[in-house]
Amino acid sequence: MAYPQLTDKPGALETAAAIRAGQLSVAEAVDAAIVRIGHFDAEIDAVAVPDFERAASIAKTMDESGPSPDQPLFGVPMTVKESFDVAGLQSCWGHPHLTDYVPTRDSDLVRRLKAAGAVIIGKTNVPVDLTDWQSFNPVYGRTTNPHDATRSPGGSSGGSAAAVASGMVVCDFGTDIGGSVRVPAHFCGVWGHKSSWGLVSKQGHDHPQMAKVDGFVAAHDGALSIAGPLARNAADLAILAQIGGQYQLTRSGKPLSECRILAITEYPGCPIDASVAEPTEAAIEALIAAGVTIERASTLIPDLEAQQATYFKMMNTAMARGARAPNGQQATATDWFDLLDAQAANAFEWARLFDHYDFVLAPPAPVLAIPHSDKAVFEGTVRINGQDVPAPAGLAWAGLATFPNLPATVLPIGAANYEGAHLPCGMQVMGPFMSDLNCIDIAEQIGNILHR
Repeated sequence: MAYPQLTDKPGALETAAAIRAGQLSVAEAVDAAIVRIGHFDAEIDAVAVPDFERAASIAKTMDESGPSPDQPLFGVPMTVKESFDVAGLQSCWGHPHLTDYVPTRDSDLVRRLKAAGAVIIGKTNVPVDLTDWQSFNPVYGRTTNPHDATRSPGGSSGGSAAAVASGMVVCDFGTDIGGSVRVPAHFCGVWGHKSSWGLVSKQGHDHPQMAKVDGFVAAHDGALSIAGPLARNAADLAILAQIGGQYQLTRSGKPLSECRILAITEYPGCPIDASVAEPTEAAIEALIAAGVTIERASTLIPDLEAQQATYFKMMNTAMARGARAPNGQQATATDWFDLLDAQAANAFEWARLFDHYDFVLAPPAPVLAIPHSDKAVFEGTVRINGQDVPAPAGLAWAGLATFPNLPATVLPIGAANYEGAHLPCGMQVMGPFMSDLNCIDIAEQIGNILHR
């Protein structure tokens, strides 16, 4: 099944292998990425905070020293989302009044990436406060979708996905609480992984206003929110998940042909547009034709309507850090503990489902890449099958894996026409808690069937 690709450039592991084989120097790899950014980014505006001069200097030093055995990404030029602290680089989350915050230490994730040999050549664009399915702000401007400049690349890791899809960099790391890795991967036609909650440390991913006040990098991992990679292939996702992970991940090695899979394509209150439904159904049919066992309904599925309501309340409370809502209401400590109880109960229901099924397939979002808007997506509506639907309802498909803290890998599955544009479409593969590598492996096996 064909899907639109914008670049045939090698991925992260391929680049590292070429450097180790002497086919390419680190300096050449870094320079090539900088040249690609110079060529494409004037239109796309994905790289918000470049760090080219320092990256070139680091590359020269790395060529002189050579790789270590424990550096799988040796010499690989990559970017990270603007919200991750990188020593010496501005981090303002899109706020003009916070541009003077320049962290003096790397986030834990960036330290891990550098230790693995990656060269951070810059940071990628975000919406203000990381709260939109677009990526524009008054500091860095608007990131466009490489497939169609009139469309959003998604958010809040939209700059990340656009940089990877266009071939500017081989990979990036973003964050996800409302689909912020998965939706950009889906909108831009790349691979993305929402990690199990807590797998990848969020230390050094704090709002700059807090960092300015407290004067240090906190180690608090917020509820629901995770860090996860975006890349051009599954193998790169897997190595990035392992490098970023605080805990040892294992693989089952179970082939797709032996898996029992559940497909969820209906969600109460949030239908999916035909542009998403058609590639999704075609993918499911292709998998069944290849001998994969896929069921379309189960009594083990949790109450999705209740899950969406509780997820939405928990996400809003967490992102507001308990501040009063626009209606003046404020969550109490009792409210928060009730949410934690509901989350634990929901996670138990999903664990019970995964005693029966190996993986769950679902759309990452109800629509394909949306047109640009001057206001936040979630303040308005999205067009689903010709009808205006409140945009927050679309978060249900992200919450499917987010609320129970589960991993989910997005792979590109095809393309379709949505509101006058031909755009890529993805699918998410969910699995049990901490089965991250298995989700990525099965997504790769699915891709091998769909893309052949």
